[in-house]
Amino acid sequence: MNGTPEFYVVREGDTLSEIAARHHVSLAQILEWNPQIKNKNVIHPKDRIRVVAPSAGHGGGDEPFPGKDFFRPSVSSPIIQAMGWRLIEEGCSAYPDEPDFRWNEADRQSYAKFQRKLGFSGSDADGIPGRVSWERLHVPALHMSE
Repeated sequence: MNGTPEFYVVREGDTLSEIAARHHVSLAQILEWNPQIKNKNVIHPKDRIRVVAPSAGHGGGDEPFPGKDFFRPSVSSPIIQAMGWRLIEEGCSAYPDEPDFRWNEADRQSYAKFQRKLGFSGSDADGIPGRVSWERLHVPALHMSE
């Protein structure tokens, strides 16, 4: 699979210069893509830094609904992590840290929060993505190649 993460979560001791070098981009690019950074010398653990140009990582558009069977513990995919970041952006996080590639209970709980935010209830808010809620989440397309 070819899917470069678009964001990096700052860890203790990181600097923007090191993050830029690690992702093969310039410090100027990092600053351009992250207007929230007012001082290049001040970042904090758990800050989320864009490390890929807004359109370079996925070419735009939304990830198509992969089907309900996709969302089970045996599945590991960058799509799940991208979904997790969108759930966090929507204020629907149940993640103890940051989302990863493997479908887990934190993903299900976070997605259930999103479904309730959309007004779904009962079995329609079970935390398993359905086509309607998935399309409303707008997970960025990754355009991965096998």
